[in-house]
Amino acid sequence: MRFFEVADISVLIEAGKATAAAPLGSALGPLGVNIGEIVSEINEKTKGYTGMKVPVKISIDSSKNVEISIGSPPTSALIKKEAGIQKGSDNPKVNSVANLTMDQVKKVAEMKIDNLSSHSIKSAMKEIIGTCNSLGVTVDGKPAKKVQREIRHGEYSSYFESIGEKGTEEISEKEAKKDAMEERDEEAKAARKEYLEKHPELKKEEEEAEAAEKAEAEGGEKAEAAEKVEGEAKAGEEGGENAEKKPKEGGKPEAAQEQKKGEQ
Repeated sequence: MRFFEVADISVLIEAGKATAAAPLGSALGPLGVNIGEIVSEINEKTKGYTGMKVPVKISIDSSKNVEISIGSPPTSALIKKEAGIQKGSDNPKVNSVANLTMDQVKKVAEMKIDNLSSHSIKSAMKEIIGTCNSLGVTVDGKPAKKVQREIRHGEYSSYFESIGEKGTEEISEKEAKKDAMEERDEEAKAARKEYLEKHPELKKEEEEAEAAEKAEAEGGEKAEAAEKVEGEAKAGEEGGENAEKKPKEGGKPEAAQEQKKGEQ
């Protein structure tokens, strides 16, 4: 029998705390369904997201059969909750704000796997680690990008084998060279950071230079935007002037013909 939908309700619920009050009660009341059962099922399905807002979709057919589907919060929100932070780093390439263990990464991956392109926990974990990198969250006490590289090179093979996943990966020569370059880059940056920590006056100079460069870049962007707006406004004015001229120019031949007929 085809599912004939008579109601499709989408709401944002605080995980594990749905009630029969609005917005659920007011939306479900007129449909004659068991609101208490629906609320209980929603709370059971969302309890893993405690403390977060979760999208919920409730579909009801003509026979009052109910189908409840639970959406998933963004990966970044799950990572921040697991790490106990409100927001990511303003400069994730330089500053880290929290750390996750591999088990915590696995927990987030298991919560998100149905919404990811991954088909295994290992590949889902690699996606989660990628998001950690953009938030400035380290993994296993190391930069997230470094952990991704170490996973490719089999340094976490025993961990993944312990959770029933394939430990080693095949890596191309091109990828190996790229990883080696990234590693050298990171080592150089780490050495530079350590040197600046020991020489605060140089660190201050460098920070001031970076701030000045950033301000100059932002000023250039604003000037470019203003120039673009001015150019568009000018083009609009010229277009309006041309539009006004056309009827006049178009009227000249007719006027000339009328004058010629009068002369004849």
